[in-house]
Amino acid sequence: MRFSFKRKGMLIVVSAPSGGGKSSVLRGVMERVDNLSYSISATSRPKRAAEVEGKDYYFIPREEFEKRIKEGFFLEWAEVHGHLYGTPRALVERLLGEGLDILLDVDVQGGLELRRALPQTVLIFVMPPSMNALEERLRARQSDSEDAIRLRLHNAATEIQFWSQYDYVVVNEHLEDAIRGVENIIHVERMRASRLTIQKT
Repeated sequence: MRFSFKRKGMLIVVSAPSGGGKSSVLRGVMERVDNLSYSISATSRPKRAAEVEGKDYYFIPREEFEKRIKEGFFLEWAEVHGHLYGTPRALVERLLGEGLDILLDVDVQGGLELRRALPQTVLIFVMPPSMNALEERLRARQSDSEDAIRLRLHNAATEIQFWSQYDYVVVNEHLEDAIRGVENIIHVERMRASRLTIQKT
């Protein structure tokens, strides 16, 4: 008699302050980890020049976004930097039902809301090595005004205070190390006994 295990799909939330390098970390993880699907969030903010509809975000006008909130379209939603962001409910439920693990890029408000809705959610906080490094990264992007940068830094200081409410913290000082850290967390969580069902063959 041989033992094998079946596992349900899990939700993996990665949060970081703006400029923390979260997008680069997620791209690296997606390239390396199999059976992993990326859930695209929706936002009311305008599309940036390099962004692609349906790849980076689903861009929805604010009025329509607010209508969908009332309709229960989103599993979670939050207002960040003056814009609305949300996770489409139907997409997440479909992917989990197919047994896939879902990687989500959401802010700390959304991450904690998802934990309340789905207690088995894995929360990973990507931390910048310092506030000075974060400011340098924001300025290097050359995509925000001075006022916008100051707002992002102010919000980052608030978001970082939530790190202890997450399951794991990965410091993104060197991108390769941060990618490997998130990758290792996923592999460990996939072996958690509470996620497994034993099968005898």
